[in-house]
Amino acid sequence: VVVPVNGAYQDPELAHVVGDAQPRAALVDHHGWAEALRAMDRHLLVASTSVDLEGGPTPRLDEAGPDAPALVAYTSGTTGRPKGATHTQASLLAGAHSVVVAWRWTDHDRLLLCLPLFHMHGLGLGLHGTLLAGGSAVLQAGFDPEAVLDALVDQQCSMFFGVPTMYHRLADHPRVGEMGGLRLCVAGSAPLAADLHRRLATEAGVDVLERYGTTETLMLVSNPHDGERRPGSVGIPLPGVEISLDGVTAEVLARGPNVFSGYWGRPDDDAEALEGGWFHTGDLAEVSDDGYLSIVGRAKELIITGGLNVYPREVEDVLVAHPAVAEAAVAGVSSAEWGEDVVAWVVTVDGVDCPTVEDLRAFAAGALASYKLPRRVVDVEALPRNALGKVVRHQLRETADHG
Repeated sequence: VVVPVNGAYQDPELAHVVGDAQPRAALVDHHGWAEALRAMDRHLLVASTSVDLEGGPTPRLDEAGPDAPALVAYTSGTTGRPKGATHTQASLLAGAHSVVVAWRWTDHDRLLLCLPLFHMHGLGLGLHGTLLAGGSAVLQAGFDPEAVLDALVDQQCSMFFGVPTMYHRLADHPRVGEMGGLRLCVAGSAPLAADLHRRLATEAGVDVLERYGTTETLMLVSNPHDGERRPGSVGIPLPGVEISLDGVTAEVLARGPNVFSGYWGRPDDDAEALEGGWFHTGDLAEVSDDGYLSIVGRAKELIITGGLNVYPREVEDVLVAHPAVAEAAVAGVSSAEWGEDVVAWVVTVDGVDCPTVEDLRAFAAGALASYKLPRRVVDVEALPRNALGKVVRHQLRETADHG
């Protein structure tokens, strides 16, 4: 069983994974990690990833059955401490197979992959999909737009997978037109703004395919390879995946062979997450009449102000249209009067002053009901994000509470 770990973790975060997963061995190359791991668990066998088996016996691993645990992937921890999602041999295979089929992935494809391999976007999608299709992948450590564009051309890549932050930086690069040679660009892990989708189509000739999945399920939904790729939507269920929504705006429930078997050592969490035989994603979505799914936020991110529901995504989409706003994130902060206040954290365009709360309320008033308008605006240099570009909202709330 493999437990991939985020290379950016600090000692307390690493200690949480070690204490939770109870690994028997660790292969590491990060500076200082070997000593830190030995201090955390003196029984842990720690070695470098540079393993040379030439000239020695090659150990034979017992063949694992389809239901055997294969990988424990830790969730991104955007709402709390990360939990280990256990995938079996079968669920990993099913997850890779669904996208290979849906995206017409073949042995002729070459993927440029600069996503981290500790996360299922890079590992379960990019690497496993490549291996199953028999294609090839060009691995890059980290993301640099110049290096990505060089590699796309020099390595004759046909596919690129990225998060919205990467696509923003590529769209701003003067050589963005060189992406036009790609047959498939996939975006996920966070919403891709509809304006950015249209900009890449206009400036690079790239019709980005947006998809949706979770650590626990791998990929669930995707815009079609051959049909309409709809900006603002994550598409339709992948082959073998069932999706259920109980209401106009409701939590996404999923089941299929790609769904994980449970959280490592957390049976109480399993009972809640897998109630009724469906995985409860915690994500809220709407579905169009023709079956396209749009993610509107997280159930735990729902803001209830004065007894009325506000979804952060709908407010954020309006605020980022303001000419002074480069990025925005919205969350609910405890309020004695309203239960929760709608608070907006704003990153401004370079050289521009942050709009006042009155400015933003006036700007958004034509698009949002009055109770959805922010009551406070916080000017920040950057939004707290995890390695996949998702905003870590509990850190925003902590700054509001302490401020």
